[in-house]
Amino acid sequence: MNATGRESRHLSIHVDRTLDDVYAYASDPANLPAWARGLGGSIERAGDRWIAESSPMGRVTVAFAPRNELGVLDHYVTLPSGETVYNPLRVIADATGSEVVFTLRRQPETNDADFERDAGMVAADLARLKELLESA
Repeated sequence: MNATGRESRHLSIHVDRTLDDVYAYASDPANLPAWARGLGGSIERAGDRWIAESSPMGRVTVAFAPRNELGVLDHYVTLPSGETVYNPLRVIADATGSEVVFTLRRQPETNDADFERDAGMVAADLARLKELLESA
């Protein structure tokens, strides 16, 4: 549980690439359709935000943390309902590459089955990111 009393789950994957390599790729929103399927198959810049028209949730707006040297890839996703969801995402250096950590937070009204489905989708996105980076 987090401070709000909601459940959080940390999903992570090791990537056999440096923090700089992983961060450079994952911090470029134009690369999201290749690995973050939850945001859809295309994304376009709109000022300081990005619009994903074909996400499974409908049209969503994504705003990312400013580029930084700490590996922080946090982002806010604004859903068609107007609700905004904060998504903590980090790239952490380790001895043999990097670890990518996504914190999935259970949203109000999310049942167990939907939370597990969301966790599976995040895990699949992280696996795609790993595959793309390690095959490059």
